[in-house]
Amino acid sequence: MNLMLLGAPGAGKGTQAAKLIEAYGLVHISTGDILRAAAANKTPLGIAAKGYMDRGELVPDMVVIGLVKARLQEPDAAHGFILDGFPRTVVQADALSKALDELGKRLDAVISIDVDKRALVERLTARRACRSCGAIYNVMSQPQTASGVCPACGGELYQRDDDTVATVTNRLKVYEESTAPLIAYYRDKGILHEVDGNRPVDEVFASIRRVLEGSAR
Repeated sequence: MNLMLLGAPGAGKGTQAAKLIEAYGLVHISTGDILRAAAANKTPLGIAAKGYMDRGELVPDMVVIGLVKARLQEPDAAHGFILDGFPRTVVQADALSKALDELGKRLDAVISIDVDKRALVERLTARRACRSCGAIYNVMSQPQTASGVCPACGGELYQRDDDTVATVTNRLKVYEESTAPLIAYYRDKGILHEVDGNRPVDEVFASIRRVLEGSAR
């Protein structure tokens, strides 16, 4: 089973991906992880990617898709994968589709986790990080962290710069402009399934499982 999760920042993609990996034994394919590994291993594409990253520039689509294609050819991906962080645009989606065709693979389902914008802002601005151990918490779902003390190590909890209302609002605007069109793209391909992400985590996961089990029939 080969999947992709779509959803705005704060929609819960990471949480649901972890549950899907555990339930179905899928490989988590993250472009961030791929870029870091390729750079560390000094592969030709990794060296090229590192040059862009070191200059603070976006890595070109052709480099990223080359790295993703190489990752998809590794043995562990043969049993199924979840794509995370790629594609982000329709141009990248077209490149991914071509790469999958060349590898004789396909996406079985694209799950779009839909959450109200107000809820997304509340979720993201409620995040706190520990200065000591780096643990991430949410004061909405974990009210015991509202005191500003990390339950794990006793360190100070703080709000990261990228979790302020202004920054979060801008991130959501960028998502709508660049990534949201992927919903229409995959709907046209007949593999998009939209799930209400405004509910508790386990209810969202149950809905995703029903979608996948229905698609497999």
